[in-house]
Amino acid sequence: MNSLHQHDQHDDLHLYNIRTDLAVEARELASEQGEAGALQGVKEESYEEDGIYITKIDVITEEGARAIGKLPGSYLTIEVPKLRNKDSKLQNRVATKFAQEFERFLTAVGITETAKVLLIGLGNWNVTPDALGPIVVENVMVTRHYFELMPEQVAPGYRQVSAIAPGVLGLTGIETSEIVQGIVEKSKPDLVIAVDSLASRALERVNTTIQIANTGINPGSGIGNKRKGITKDVLGVPVIAIGVPTVVFASTIVNNSIEMMINHFRQETKDTQKIMGMLDALEENERLTLVKEVLSPLGHDLVVTPKEIDEFIEDIANIIASGLNAALHGAIDSDNVAAYTH
Repeated sequence: MNSLHQHDQHDDLHLYNIRTDLAVEARELASEQGEAGALQGVKEESYEEDGIYITKIDVITEEGARAIGKLPGSYLTIEVPKLRNKDSKLQNRVATKFAQEFERFLTAVGITETAKVLLIGLGNWNVTPDALGPIVVENVMVTRHYFELMPEQVAPGYRQVSAIAPGVLGLTGIETSEIVQGIVEKSKPDLVIAVDSLASRALERVNTTIQIANTGINPGSGIGNKRKGITKDVLGVPVIAIGVPTVVFASTIVNNSIEMMINHFRQETKDTQKIMGMLDALEENERLTLVKEVLSPLGHDLVVTPKEIDEFIEDIANIIASGLNAALHGAIDSDNVAAYTH
């Protein structure tokens, strides 16, 4: 985590100082900020399957993209509030659902069963909240070397998969995007999958949410500001991004706490301004700006993660790795990935 998250200047939400990498939260924020008209260019569908909540957001027009601060493309969010309960059966169901949804993304970007795939585990393996990508790389099934060295011994139903955790600029001195570009030029994959840690505006979504997007990793996304993008335009091949929110900014937590206090007092009295003063009259974006102005000079606008992050990060990384194994290799039953969950 070599630097704090910074949003792309393209984002309209940047004007509100909102810190979220999730399309579902950006969509919620745009609605709260009165962007309903512009959201005509954003299509949303959501449903629930036995505790697993799925939200599909398609950003169709440039107007919709500006309204929610996300590039045109498809975003799918899997939210499982009970995922922190360490229920192995639930984890297996989530991995299965993830595999099924990821297969649809592969089909949508034209990836066949024999297409070669490169998995990039972004992040710093020395910093637990930023280690999602490297842990997924450790647990995914890599096969490219078998195809290169002993192709006659590879059973049907497997494809060429390679994987690498390139580290971060502070460790390597090289931009992550440049490392990935070099690998893509040499190994010539048909698809790049990038796994990264994200920031959320809601504590309840931390380590319980998975986002899949066909837009790749864009400048400023993820916990660390990676500057150069890992996108189809940069690499020349389709890029599917997988992200999990692992942190929330302290300013976001303080702002949400103030909002909860105001709502609590409103249950007791209509005149909450006597209690909360000017904070009661401020819009959310104005209040968040005020909180940041107070915390930032003191160095208190910290990146916050749950104290159980070590267990959480391992569990959700294994879910993603197991789901990827099932989605990428036809020999693995994508309807039941329990046997492939570490």
